[in-house]
Amino acid sequence: MASTFSLSWVVLLSLLILSLSVYPAFSTSRRALSYPAQLKNGFRITLKHVDSDKNLTKFQRIQHGIKRANHRLERLNAMVLAASSNAEINSPVLSGNGEFLMNLAIGTPPETYSAIMDTGSDLIWTQCKPCTQCFDQPSPIFDPKKSSSFSKLSCSSQLCKALPQSSCSDSCEYLYTYGDYSSTQGTMATETFTFGKVSIPNVGFGCGEDNEGDGFTQGSGLVGLGRGPLSLVSQLKEAKFSYCLTSIDDTKTSTLLMGSLASVNGTSAAIRTTPLIQNPLQPSFYYLSLEGISVGGTRLPIKESTFQLQDDGTGGLIIDSGTTITYLEESAFDLVKKEFTSQMGLPVDNSGATGLELCYNLPSDTSELEVPKLVLHFTGADLELPGENYMIADSSMGVICLAMGSSGGMSIFGNVQQQNMFVSHDLEKETLSFLPTNCGQL
Repeated sequence: MASTFSLSWVVLLSLLILSLSVYPAFSTSRRALSYPAQLKNGFRITLKHVDSDKNLTKFQRIQHGIKRANHRLERLNAMVLAASSNAEINSPVLSGNGEFLMNLAIGTPPETYSAIMDTGSDLIWTQCKPCTQCFDQPSPIFDPKKSSSFSKLSCSSQLCKALPQSSCSDSCEYLYTYGDYSSTQGTMATETFTFGKVSIPNVGFGCGEDNEGDGFTQGSGLVGLGRGPLSLVSQLKEAKFSYCLTSIDDTKTSTLLMGSLASVNGTSAAIRTTPLIQNPLQPSFYYLSLEGISVGGTRLPIKESTFQLQDDGTGGLIIDSGTTITYLEESAFDLVKKEFTSQMGLPVDNSGATGLELCYNLPSDTSELEVPKLVLHFTGADLELPGENYMIADSSMGVICLAMGSSGGMSIFGNVQQQNMFVSHDLEKETLSFLPTNCGQL
């Protein structure tokens, strides 16, 4: 049945609709490293959305993100299917790309650049001179000859052995191929990376001399934050990292926190904590156990096995900062779609013009609107999402849409649904925690 919501939901949504004229918003080897003392206290990294400098409405930013997300979903599903089939792959298909850029510096003396933050992959890499082929990037290409701390990795190093594909000449050579035919190829090395005021020596990374495709042109490389040995998290041996993402249309920056700064306030009753699950066939991903979904107080009749991780490594749900919207297994999404349509009481927009799978026509005289409450039931954590984290409207198009989609394979908890939440990964306790937060004031 349809659910009646408190006036605060209505007021929030109506105020946002009235206030916006264009769109309404809803509310080296693994040697022992001697890291500097500052690292013990953790560090903070500023993040900005890849479309933050473009003159786009919130709706347009989500549309741009969906185009990237659809490609990313295809790549992620291809990775999982390839691993489950035990097929020998000449060029492993990796996730790549992302939605947020982080500022850092590399080398001695340090050269600043921006890189894509990706919680769905591991390798850290940037473009390097001499480039046989490099894409246009916003900052000068890194020149290892000008850095006194640059050192190539040997083929016997643990990080070289951890690569999905490598070869050996006078040093370790890598190749990463992405599902949209983008790729990076070059030499594995170690360097000093600087995050804010904290400089960290001997970080293993890929020095890309042949980088093809248009999947990374927003930045100058990528920083993987996955669970595998090549990632920044693993190399720093940090048990905790967190991020807090502002709304996709917010002018304020988002934040990534490492180490002790990443701890979530354990005294808050608003914290929701759920276990992290490991998939041996996809060890980089952060899997969560989603048990069910409620729309407007109605628990949907989703089969218990729908979101479960299968023995062959398929299925399951990952949390991913690099995917814009949430994608649900197709049968579950159909139930969500049916229940929303029943409770919204608005005509469905079938034009297909928005790029989203479920949209409704807004009445021309709309000044306030109730939307069904959406709750994701994770193991040990019922996460109620704010309206602006799953409903998006555009008055110029006269539509309101559900910012979610369907997937023929794995499910993904995307970044729009995570906005204005402190998302804390604790790899020692194997848990992930959510805390509603005004991320622009963090």
